[in-house]
Amino acid sequence: MNSILFKAESRGHAYHGWLDTYHTFSFADYHNPERIHFGALRVLNDDIVLGGEGFGEHHHDNMEIITIPLQGGVRHGDSMGNKGVIEQGEVQVMSAGTGVFHSEHNADDEKLVNFFQIWVFPNQKNVEPRYEQKAMNFLNNRNILNEIVTPQPTEHALWIHQNVWFNIGSFDKDVETNYQLHEKESGIFAMVIQGRFEVGGIELNSRDGLGLMDLEDLAIKALSDDARILLMEVPMKW
Repeated sequence: MNSILFKAESRGHAYHGWLDTYHTFSFADYHNPERIHFGALRVLNDDIVLGGEGFGEHHHDNMEIITIPLQGGVRHGDSMGNKGVIEQGEVQVMSAGTGVFHSEHNADDEKLVNFFQIWVFPNQKNVEPRYEQKAMNFLNNRNILNEIVTPQPTEHALWIHQNVWFNIGSFDKDVETNYQLHEKESGIFAMVIQGRFEVGGIELNSRDGLGLMDLEDLAIKALSDDARILLMEVPMKW
């Protein structure tokens, strides 16, 4: 097993008054030639937006975009006609494909919103743009990994145009679990949302990331109460 550690404090950071954002991988004005992507995982942004503020309409194409609110709600609008709020406990996916315009704002006028926005390189280019969001039960299903994104539609998860499997879980202290990879050539990127974990024998704190390659399964242990983690299995070549 090979690993790459991304400590929380080593992430790129930008403060724009209305936006406080951290970049695990190169993004906007943050450029680190050693941190461009991890396999098909291109962007992992940790955004905090002031009440009533947000990202105005902007364009994307040929990218799979996943939004996971961690606190508060994200108000979404796009050129496909989708409008609504993505709440904590929900996940949104959007296939930009041939091109889509969208905007994202804090749904509350006063309270902060904090969310992950994740970009994944697709395995098909120029697909018809699509949008989907789903309320899930991962906040209540404790001490297990809850599948939230897959390559194919399922009853409980959303899907995107790439061979990825995203799981999220909240764990009590000392609970252990094991993740089995779906594909031999995949890698795993673990992001600790809160608390502390031991992942593959490596101790991680809140907002630390860990890229893992050349493995078939992964041992995970919570080292604190109310610890939450996001696991992203992604192809290293596509």
